[in-house]
Amino acid sequence: MIAAATRRPTFDEMQLSTGKRTRLHRLLYEHGPANGTLMILPIDQGLEHGPVDFFDNPDSVDTDWIYRLAVEGNFSAIALHVGLAQRYQRAYAGKVPLILKINGKTNIPSDDDAFSPLTSSVEDAIRLGADAVGYTLYVGSPAQSDDIMQCNEVRRECERYGMPLVIWSYPRGAAIKTKGGQDSLYAVDYAARVALEIGADIIKLNQPKYNAATASQQPKPYDTLPFDELDALRRVVRSAGRCLVLVSGGSKMGDEDTIHKAHVAMQAGCVGLIFGRNMWQRDWSDATKMAGRMHELLKGYSQEE
Repeated sequence: MIAAATRRPTFDEMQLSTGKRTRLHRLLYEHGPANGTLMILPIDQGLEHGPVDFFDNPDSVDTDWIYRLAVEGNFSAIALHVGLAQRYQRAYAGKVPLILKINGKTNIPSDDDAFSPLTSSVEDAIRLGADAVGYTLYVGSPAQSDDIMQCNEVRRECERYGMPLVIWSYPRGAAIKTKGGQDSLYAVDYAARVALEIGADIIKLNQPKYNAATASQQPKPYDTLPFDELDALRRVVRSAGRCLVLVSGGSKMGDEDTIHKAHVAMQAGCVGLIFGRNMWQRDWSDATKMAGRMHELLKGYSQEE
């Protein structure tokens, strides 16, 4: 067994407003594992990737199926875009909290100039009863100046209304590709720090990966920095400061690989998991079973307020 888990920031350390603290309390202590950890089910991939992601499990194209999984799997929240929320959330209001994703893009154009325009607003999130807002930021893209300015307006609205801001902080763009790639420790570590410094409350990140073929392309000292997967993620969590960190599940993996990834994330000091395809690309029986295994895992990472 690997070493004791890194402690996560408390509400007091995060310096939250009353509204943000109330909404985050619902996510962390009133739904899902309800022990200070998060287990979030995202279904924004239909916009980001297209219908192809639903081919592995055709039932998952029905958003009602996803909502039922969020409720019966006892997730902390579901994360999706405004069109889905407007058509499905009412039937599940009060049963599973909503994180409204308010920007997005398709994956049809190249990521060299990645930018996600707004698809909705903080006011839409309030109208729909959301407990947090999600925003995708592309760190390193040539469009990052517009992205940061857009995110700043979202942050100001979140502060105004007491709405927690979850930033999907993703390294993207041609420059990132020449500096070790979007999954390098340099890129993910930088993305964590940027999200902290522009005002995130929770940061969603991919787990850094070591690639021997591109490691030397990273800026110093990352180009020669030795690390294993736990060391790398702990470094990223430290860079995120007094923000809570979620690890993305990414593409569907085998059961034991999925559980291992979740253990590493929690040992590194992440607040929880935001696993979408690793959940809903399974059939109903397998998906609910995996949700149960995640609950068992997260029991070991409780934290008081």
